[in-house]
Amino acid sequence: MTTKGSAILADLSARGLIHNTTDQAELAVLLDSGPVSVYCGFDPTADSLHLGNLFPLLLLRRFQLFGHRPIALAGGATGMIGDPGGRSEERNLLDSDTLDANLAAVKGQLQSFLDFEGSVGSRGETVAAILVDNRDWTQGVGVLEFLRDVGKHVTINTMLAKESIKARVESEHGISFTEFSYMLLQAHDYLQLFRSEGCLLQVGGSDQWGNITAGTDLIRRVEGVSAHALTCPLLTQADGSKFGKSVGGAVWLDPEKTLPYEMHQYLLNSGDADVEKLLLQLTLVPVDEIVAVLAEHETNPAERVAQRRLADEVVAMVHGSEESERAALAGEALFGSSDLTPEMFEALRGVVPETVVARADFGDDALIGFAVESGLASSNGDARKTLKQNGFAINRVKTPTAAIAADQLVGDRFLLLQKGKKNRHLLIVE
Repeated sequence: MTTKGSAILADLSARGLIHNTTDQAELAVLLDSGPVSVYCGFDPTADSLHLGNLFPLLLLRRFQLFGHRPIALAGGATGMIGDPGGRSEERNLLDSDTLDANLAAVKGQLQSFLDFEGSVGSRGETVAAILVDNRDWTQGVGVLEFLRDVGKHVTINTMLAKESIKARVESEHGISFTEFSYMLLQAHDYLQLFRSEGCLLQVGGSDQWGNITAGTDLIRRVEGVSAHALTCPLLTQADGSKFGKSVGGAVWLDPEKTLPYEMHQYLLNSGDADVEKLLLQLTLVPVDEIVAVLAEHETNPAERVAQRRLADEVVAMVHGSEESERAALAGEALFGSSDLTPEMFEALRGVVPETVVARADFGDDALIGFAVESGLASSNGDARKTLKQNGFAINRVKTPTAAIAADQLVGDRFLLLQKGKKNRHLLIVE
């Protein structure tokens, strides 16, 4: 008979989301005993979380959906130092103003993914997430007090054996005492959340295993209690590249840094070798439904059914269903084969540059003027040269002539002018 505790673990296992755990049988019993407080930390190293942060963040959400209480920790204290794990050299320290701005932004994003009002879990009870900042219990602690209450319970030998520390010690740049102490700060966080919230499980990416188990060891030594750790794998793409990175850098959750359209396109371009894993680990779609989506995808991979479902689900989760639909429409407008509609053009606004043009300017030589006005050509001569080379398209169709008639406007208002493969401009008649 499947218990509630084993149900959440079975779901995580089916999704490939368990990289390592403390005693899994004991953890299942704990999870079956009632709502368990589960925490995950997020350091404000930037003014937004990115797509890769969704993996541990969704771990919290999954636990809440199974009736447990998530604790999202914004690392106001640990963010001042920076986790040495996964890096070959020291992080740049942030000034207080930058840290405060980053912290406020990250807190806002954490609150949009979890239910802080209280949702009904699988057991029928109401569980509300909480948001904490480790600066609240760290900034008032003196150095001697910290060394006495935390440092004396952790041996240097233990810390050096942790992979995140070991790799840095053996690297060309070594590790400073500042970053070496990060593990103690995170262990202290776990101890504080155990004391204040009864937290008995910390989750995170696989690169956090050393830091998290340092916390379980500290709780055991100081309080005589068995706390637990669970990590998910760090997702890399089939070619070994880091997931969540595009040509321009990270794919951010902040729509001002990465447009919902850009996130949608990034996911839509996922390879067939990656899409199953992404659907399982980056969405809340039930596993059996994902199996059905993949079966449909296999019948005609060129239609990219799985990638479309992935992109739609993730963008809707991050930005809302309306933005997801707009992003899909914008992509169809630029790269699809269906007839262009006014709704597609509305979705393109903010995605491609736009210029307001006069209806009176349409006619025999309109393309030349519009190309210069929009910046797609530097001069009339440049525009004519591009036209001669068959370099312009109007509404996705190559044009051999400079003439553009007003009846080519979509919805009597919009026209898409394109130069080459990548340079597009939206013309709007107000």
